[in-house]
Amino acid sequence: MRILVVGAGATGGYFGGRLAQAGRDVTFLVREGRAARLAERGLRITAPSGETRLTPHTITTVDGTYDLVLVAVKSYALDAVIAALGPAVGDRTVLVPLLNGMRHLDALTGAFGAGHVWGGLCMIHGTLDEHGDVVQMSGLHRLVFGPLDGGADDRLDEVTAALGDAGFDSRASRHIRAEMWEKWVLLATIGAATTLLRGSIGAINAAPGGPEFNRAVTAESVSVATAAGFPPRPQFLSVLADTMASAEPTTSSMYRDLVAGQPVEADAIVGDLVAEAARHGVPVPLLSAAYAGLSIYQSGRGD
Repeated sequence: MRILVVGAGATGGYFGGRLAQAGRDVTFLVREGRAARLAERGLRITAPSGETRLTPHTITTVDGTYDLVLVAVKSYALDAVIAALGPAVGDRTVLVPLLNGMRHLDALTGAFGAGHVWGGLCMIHGTLDEHGDVVQMSGLHRLVFGPLDGGADDRLDEVTAALGDAGFDSRASRHIRAEMWEKWVLLATIGAATTLLRGSIGAINAAPGGPEFNRAVTAESVSVATAAGFPPRPQFLSVLADTMASAEPTTSSMYRDLVAGQPVEADAIVGDLVAEAARHGVPVPLLSAAYAGLSIYQSGRGD
């Protein structure tokens, strides 16, 4: 199976790198600057289990059709990806996006058709260091995928085999849209809390009123998902509550991007959830305040 990984940052670099390490036929579609860096240093992954160095196959323009396309870019890069990706999509190509939020599903389906676009999510604590190398910060490395309608698809077994046994946790889901909503709730809750108060979850909980604040943000996000028809499962709610009550220095990638002065996914992660809340008449004052702050930050950057 020919696999195209769009992006070789912390997410695409990690999962694509592990697939390549496992012997899969992997090509990375990257920008010219990233291609040059990978040609110079290779694709290096530093993980709790050790360090890996690979020599990835990279392209800067699509060179033909692929069986499976993993889209692993930030939401603000999606339009450029869609414009470039057309030649990669053949009659039976499956696109599995690993983006945050939900807005990308409509964009990809509109561009390539519902028959090509599945749901997907990944969970990993990863970043790029100053050399552009991938750093996995914990043992979490999960990839979940599946047809959006939850129905049968004769490509599922092949995709499952291609993504399995590759050094990370991987599984197909018949409820992928609901699981994507849960991840959205998680990211929006942590992201809104940490960017609004400019601190980790542990730091917020150590501050006066912090635990109450974290519980209130959590309640807002969960209320939106429930009103939208995707009430989170009890086991997810337990994990979310524990995360938001933790003393650990937990942050979100959006917070780390913000403090580094980088672009942030404010619209896809927080803004869209605020808009969803408005559609269902759910009051979300804390999420709205976080989005306002993130919007001010983006305007200051000229985004």
